[in-house]
Amino acid sequence: MDTNILLESGTNELEILEFTLGNNHYGINVAKIREILTYQPVTPVPNSHPSVEGIFMPRDTMITVINLKSCLGQPQSQDEGLFIITNFNKLNIAFHVDQVIGIHRVSWEEIIKPDSTLNTSDVSVSTGVIKIQEKLVVILDFESIVSGISPETGLRTNDVDQMEKRERSDSPILIAEDSPLLSKLITDCLRKAGYVKLIVTNNGQEAWDKLSEFKQQGNVLDKVHCIITDIEMPQMDGHRLTKLAKTDDVIKTIPLIIFSSLVNEEMKRKGEQLGADAQLTKPEIGQLVAAIDDLIEKTQGK
Repeated sequence: MDTNILLESGTNELEILEFTLGNNHYGINVAKIREILTYQPVTPVPNSHPSVEGIFMPRDTMITVINLKSCLGQPQSQDEGLFIITNFNKLNIAFHVDQVIGIHRVSWEEIIKPDSTLNTSDVSVSTGVIKIQEKLVVILDFESIVSGISPETGLRTNDVDQMEKRERSDSPILIAEDSPLLSKLITDCLRKAGYVKLIVTNNGQEAWDKLSEFKQQGNVLDKVHCIITDIEMPQMDGHRLTKLAKTDDVIKTIPLIIFSSLVNEEMKRKGEQLGADAQLTKPEIGQLVAAIDDLIEKTQGK
């Protein structure tokens, strides 16, 4: 499943793998997937979370198997199903599903952001919903599912706790992050680190609209000293935002950091090609603060 061509130029497209749990249809971004395997027996782990089936070792890599039906409170079936092997947040995890339907190339503009009946700031079930061939496919929030099972895989906020005594910075930072939970954690951590002027947006489109508005007013370089963006977001993804920012004669001078669970070697190459100034994976919030410090010092002399 090579998505090099797809995302290289920041086309605002992605590939969704559609799969089923019972009669329900769900989706996952192909960029998270390493491979799909037929069901294999797993070794149970004592005292593990009820949704963890156990572990197995294909090709000398130990992988935790998560039962998605259990996570979503659905009844179990007798069929063995399949394992979708994923890699994000530097973790290799297998999700046990019933069937794989196929891959669809879609635009982020087609993905509908779920409303507060599906997600709250504390519990995120879905990152979006898309209509494919007259049926609704729910794109699950796999990062939230994993951090719900194992909280230490989420943002390492304690990395920032010792920063509370730092001086306040007046440098304004623009954040594009669609997860309400992650957005709150990131903003809380940045405020602890002294960055109090935060402009928070829900996706790349909102962030780009803000940048365009400031540029039109003639003060974008005063209004934004650093941009932080996720990759996976409805309306406009972070790669498309990066491309737009780094091909604009004025905005390109603002440092841009990609902060995403999808930052692996392949994604880093894509981000570099698009002009990102730094790229970090989601658990490393302490490194994010260090990167902001460094880039603002270089561009603002602060």
